[in-house]
Amino acid sequence: MAKIRGAIVIDRDRCKGCNLCVVACPLNLLALAEKEVNKKGYRFAQQTIDNVCNGCASCAIVCPDGCITVYKKKEI
Repeated sequence: MAKIRGAIVIDRDRCKGCNLCVVACPLNLLALAEKEVNKKGYRFAQQTIDNVCNGCASCAIVCPDGCITVYKKKEI
């Protein structure tokens, strides 16, 4: 049975740090940056754990600004 892997790409400069994606992620892979801000002065969302995303795209669905793109890859 093939396993699906996901990859999250976040446009940090567009992110307003609303935290909706962090709450929506069922695997708790996302968090707001602690000490960094983007060029608008917002703490942005970032992936905290690599190679665990299952590609569910819950984060991208709830993002009001479309800052998140989720890629899926089938692994054999």
